[in-house]
Amino acid sequence: MKQFKMPTAYAILTGLIVAVAIATWIIPAGQYDYVDGLPIAGSYHTVEANPQGIGAILLAPLQGFFDAVDVELFILMVGGFLGVVMETGAINNGVAAVVRKMRGREKWMIPILMILFGIGGTTFGMWEETMAFYPILLPVFLAAGYDAAVSISVVLLGAGAGVLCSTVNPFATGIASGFAGVSLGQGLVLRVVMLIAYEAVAIFFVMRYAARIKADPEKSVMAHNRWPAQEIPNMDEAEPLTGRQKLVLALFAAVFLIMVYSVIPFEDVGITVLPTLGWWFPELGALFLAGGLLIGLVYGMGEAKVAERFTLGAADLLSVAFIIGLSRGITTLMNQGLITDTVLSWGERLLTGTGSVLFIVLTYLLYLPLSILIPSSSGLATLSIPIMAPLGQFAGVNSELVITAFQSASGLVNLVTPTSAVVMGALVFGRIPYDRWLRYIWKLLAIFFVMTLVFLVVGAILA
Repeated sequence: MKQFKMPTAYAILTGLIVAVAIATWIIPAGQYDYVDGLPIAGSYHTVEANPQGIGAILLAPLQGFFDAVDVELFILMVGGFLGVVMETGAINNGVAAVVRKMRGREKWMIPILMILFGIGGTTFGMWEETMAFYPILLPVFLAAGYDAAVSISVVLLGAGAGVLCSTVNPFATGIASGFAGVSLGQGLVLRVVMLIAYEAVAIFFVMRYAARIKADPEKSVMAHNRWPAQEIPNMDEAEPLTGRQKLVLALFAAVFLIMVYSVIPFEDVGITVLPTLGWWFPELGALFLAGGLLIGLVYGMGEAKVAERFTLGAADLLSVAFIIGLSRGITTLMNQGLITDTVLSWGERLLTGTGSVLFIVLTYLLYLPLSILIPSSSGLATLSIPIMAPLGQFAGVNSELVITAFQSASGLVNLVTPTSAVVMGALVFGRIPYDRWLRYIWKLLAIFFVMTLVFLVVGAILA
């Protein structure tokens, strides 16, 4: 019997699109009444079905590409930027210098970077923006003797734990708090405690795995699918950094620092000293385009060379852009099939009339499948919190705890769901098959799941 081989990310997402299309023939169509774009609790009603056929299945990826065009162009601009930077040799020589300096202490890169990404995740919802860091850190950890899973985990789990415990994340906690009529600071103490606990567990998980495979590479989840040796930088053969390469690295770092600063909503978290730029993917894409052109100019590349390397770099990330479009097509198909509100109404009926502890547990469990169907935290908050927060009040659960349940479920699911463009894109970067990622991360997910239930139950009891 031929050994089973895990389908590619493209096949998995295509299968989900087909499954959602089939569901539109089975699940009753329905909608809530909306005021100013927000659903009204108790207003759900059935509507004429709009089942999605073969034509809709074929169009769903294309519509997903249109809906996610800002993210996709951002990814391509990052690829072009990296293509120019890599041509200078500054990254390889810079990585070599870091690894040589950290030799024997490579493991400390893991907690330092994970804490930094965790801070980004919890403060401004750093998630899609992490896509720019995977191709940078991958060669660093491969050269240090780790596997691709360690590199991907440092970014994905570091930022992911922060997003899961979004303390002041305006795109999850902020939007949800606004719809629930509470301030961003309500529930902050619980979320900070959760952040410290989850980030510590994630760091321990990654460091323990990293130490194990460092001692015995055969224990890697990538043991049978390793990166080719010729693609792993040889740090001992790298040349010292030249003056121009040091300048390239300074500009390279400046671009990423500007990116991080530009998306932090200082006004929303009460900081008025620093101006809020409010940039998003169009502006960020322009930043990386300008950064690539500037670095090419500084390094002395000709116009033709810069254009060539930028184009080739963008092409390297084209597969990631395709994955993002495919994943977005799933949500598009659900909305067109008019079943999104139906699924939400099932949850509304399930939770009506329950006690505080049972309510918060069921709310968390309900948000897990909802987060798979609606991977956008801001979209899920907009759709569900106007309904869930009032239900919580009737059950004796304060709105900030409902928000914590929502963001915890969304954050947990987005570490593993194939409908998350970030997860699937990161795995494409690391060449990690989806089944290997599941095998690697399931224990951490189970720990996070139990921890969240404990925090929520304690929060409901103490309320």
